Amino acid sequence: MSAIPVTPVTQEWTLPSRGRVGMLSLIIGECGIFTIFVVAYIYYIGKSLSGPTPQQVLDIPLFNTICLLSSSVTIWLAERQIERGKIKAFAALWALTMGLGIEFIIGTALEWHKLIYLDGLTVRTNLFGTTFYALVGLHATHVVIGLIGLGLILLFTLTGHVSEQHTERIQVFALYWHFVDAVWVVVFTVVYIVGR
Repeated sequence: MSAIPVTPVTQEWTLPSRGRVGMLSLIIGECGIFTIFVVAYIYYIGKSLSGPTPQQVLDIPLFNTICLLSSSVTIWLAERQIERGKIKAFAALWALTMGLGIEFIIGTALEWHKLIYLDGLTVRTNLFGTTFYALVGLHATHVVIGLIGLGLILLFTLTGHVSEQHTERIQVFALYWHFVDAVWVVVFTVVYIVGR
């Protein structure tokens, strides 16, 4: 008996989603920007000639961190709901994600109020103040941009303009929110753990 030749099965290659490629390109570029700010913060740790120092004024924002990281879970659950066509559940989880992000920004604002008005730490105070507000402010700006996106999508959902067919677009936007959360892990570690 002779062996029957086996021809390999090849699958046709398809282009990846333009939305995903665009979002991943944006995320890669933003990673470069955050890397510069993180390296600057690390480089200047302990080089301030005057106080206050991180040890004197920084409290660990544990609740804010839990809220922001939890928002990655809620947005992931929202993605699963829209895949299944459960728009009401999607809207509820999407709103919860937005609420967690808003809490994070409120917590950051309260922290900055304390630092500026009670502790006297501003951008001009010392190197710590300059690098702290630059790095944490850059992240907060990204959270605010994400919240605007979340709010617009929620508005479209509540007015009946989002359906199961928009799953891909929702998932592409969710990549940005996951990125913002992942960056916070780095910022939190560098500023509140290593930098103290």
